[in-house]
Amino acid sequence: MAEMTPPAPMPEALDPVLLSVLSNRLDGIVREMSNTLLKAARSAVIAVARDFSCAICTADNQLLATAEGLPVHIFGSHLQTRAMTDLHADLAEGDAFLHNDPYLGNTHPADHAVLVPVFIDGEHLFTACAKGHQADIGNSIPTTYHAAAKDVYEEGSLIFPCVRVQRGYEMVDDVIRMCRRRIRVPEQWYGDFLAELGAARIAERRLKELCAKYGTDTIKTFIREWFDYSERRMVQAIGELPQAEVAAEGAHDPFEPFLPDGIPIKVELRIDPDEGRITIDLRDNIDCVDCGLNESEACAINNVVAGLFNCLGPEIPHNGGSFRRVDVLLRDGCVVGRPSFPHSTSMATTNVADRLVNITHSAMAKLGDGYGLAEGGSAMCAATAVLSGKDFRRGGDPYINQLMMVVNGGPAGPKADGWVTYVLPVVSGLMYRDSIELAEVKHPMLFRTVRLMSGTGGAGRHRGGPACEVVYGPREDPMTVVIPSDCQINPARGAQGGHDGTPAVQFRVGANGDETKLPNVVQLDLAPGELIRGLDAGGGGYGEPTERDPERVRMDVARGWETPARAREVYGVVLTGDRENDTLTVDQAATEALRAADS
Repeated sequence: MAEMTPPAPMPEALDPVLLSVLSNRLDGIVREMSNTLLKAARSAVIAVARDFSCAICTADNQLLATAEGLPVHIFGSHLQTRAMTDLHADLAEGDAFLHNDPYLGNTHPADHAVLVPVFIDGEHLFTACAKGHQADIGNSIPTTYHAAAKDVYEEGSLIFPCVRVQRGYEMVDDVIRMCRRRIRVPEQWYGDFLAELGAARIAERRLKELCAKYGTDTIKTFIREWFDYSERRMVQAIGELPQAEVAAEGAHDPFEPFLPDGIPIKVELRIDPDEGRITIDLRDNIDCVDCGLNESEACAINNVVAGLFNCLGPEIPHNGGSFRRVDVLLRDGCVVGRPSFPHSTSMATTNVADRLVNITHSAMAKLGDGYGLAEGGSAMCAATAVLSGKDFRRGGDPYINQLMMVVNGGPAGPKADGWVTYVLPVVSGLMYRDSIELAEVKHPMLFRTVRLMSGTGGAGRHRGGPACEVVYGPREDPMTVVIPSDCQINPARGAQGGHDGTPAVQFRVGANGDETKLPNVVQLDLAPGELIRGLDAGGGGYGEPTERDPERVRMDVARGWETPARAREVYGVVLTGDRENDTLTVDQAATEALRAADS
């Protein structure tokens, strides 16, 4: 019998300092990708609002590095890279793929992802992912969010199921021509596409340099140990939770005529601290609905995982190692599962997605005081509308863009108040808000008001973030506005005795100043002189309001985030003096007496 060759010895464990250096070096590469995309993109939704994410996955399709990627984007990146490896057995250096298929691992059709397989000495070792929310994708109406689309055909978007757009670093022009023909702002789209491609190629270059510096064997050892370390951190965090089976329910708002009763949503958690494992069960939910509010598989997973990580704290790395300890159970043909074709997933990254983040917070809060979070404001309201029309200042050129002027109060937690510029639960404060001045330069519009509103955050021991009012309209020519909002009927809920935040609302303001309340999902044309006035949603509070530090209540009133009336009636805090002349103080004796009388 031939003598067997002994297996190659395993590389020695990495020094902890080197482990830290390499993990930060990978995050640095992702940040360089992000800076490339931010500075090279053309559309405001990417180049100003930063509605994009970059990530690095391993060749065996595990999420490796994310830096500051949006949770709704990056937690599903490995599903897209898996589609690339499954569909293309002939991967080669110089390839690039365009992938926006929500039935094949993508989030929703508006998120165009460029995937680049990275080869080191002929071996596929990484995949670089750059994903950006496009201003237009060829939908049947001028928006990338089509809540009323009964199926993917009515939605009308161009869908690319992981198609090759570069081979040998040369462009495959067929796909580019399709997009130029169908997309309303083709040059803007092409600029964004090139920016994504450039970001992915930057990662390719830097990863090759990294492997050349440290050696491929060292990098492979790092990947294995980094995942194992991340898994240990996750086991430790789960081990500090109580053994429990908890469930929380919520609902997306109704909208006529598609969903007169809204969408009920249930999230069930099973926490096993001894095994260091959490199971999230989404199977007890309704079937897909005949509109654009169905979740894609990526979004069904990534939003409950995001909600879970929000509650476990920032110390745990977000990668394939920590994911080993979380099981998400889905059902085919379910509104929060794996969608059945051709049901539309146009809104998969918002609305129901935001509810999944929030309801996971609520489920974790049921473990007791000190756990979980309240719910955050989740209104895709007037401040996030998609605007379109023709800009006659520039010869009648068409324009289309999604606003990101939204605040939406963040959720309060057991240790902190809600974040002010939260934007949406699915991005958790990581997106940028639009610049008013740049929005007015880029588009023929004017803003009249952008301001935080007093008394809109849910009261609690820790307060939810306040809501914002936005008023805007066209300059001289008609403007089409598409709003697909939630959180106008069912507000963000408080936790552990905290109060709910205020719901969103929006109005059409006529040239004479008369206001007409609008439905939560609406498409309308604004004439010159008309305005949209909208309030987004306040975040839920955490804990009993009368347990809040009176000095914090005073500071909220001094900032204009709370009202003196609510300070007394809701928080039981008696204030003297005046906010305007900076003499506001807490009457400690009166406050103690009032709180004692109310207890």
